[in-house]
Amino acid sequence: MSAHWEADLAQLLADLSAVQDELLQLLKEKRLLLVQSDTAGLAAIGAREQQLIARLEACQNRRTQLLAAAASDGRPVDNLRALAATLPEPGRRQLRQQVQASQARSRLLQHHSLTNWVLVQRTLIHLSQMLEIIATGGRGEPTYRKGDKRPAHGVLVDHAV
Repeated sequence: MSAHWEADLAQLLADLSAVQDELLQLLKEKRLLLVQSDTAGLAAIGAREQQLIARLEACQNRRTQLLAAAASDGRPVDNLRALAATLPEPGRRQLRQQVQASQARSRLLQHHSLTNWVLVQRTLIHLSQMLEIIATGGRGEPTYRKGDKRPAHGVLVDHAV
């Protein structure tokens, strides 16, 4: 019966590894497209992103099913690392290494995703600041000037000013 668990776990980890590697490559491409402000390129990789999301969800579902089946078989497992620890020694070491590699790639994916998120947020802040400059003509409202009701208007937007 342990060969069944070994094969299922090994296949799941191999599939997860492939998806993670492809996702790392996609995140790198996406970061370059963000830096280059290539909106057409960003739109083009959307379909690949959706496919990878579907594959990751399939891996998650298989993981859940595998852990549920292991629990029903009487194996005390909470995660894949624990399941790998219940297997006999010849395959245990290799599966443990695959689980650790998958966890390391997962952390790397988190870092790449965070980097892309920060890049997008900085771009949004820059764009909002540019819009504010255009809308106010570069003049901010004074903080302590309560009596003056001078309307704020944009020099670039309103040519009459």
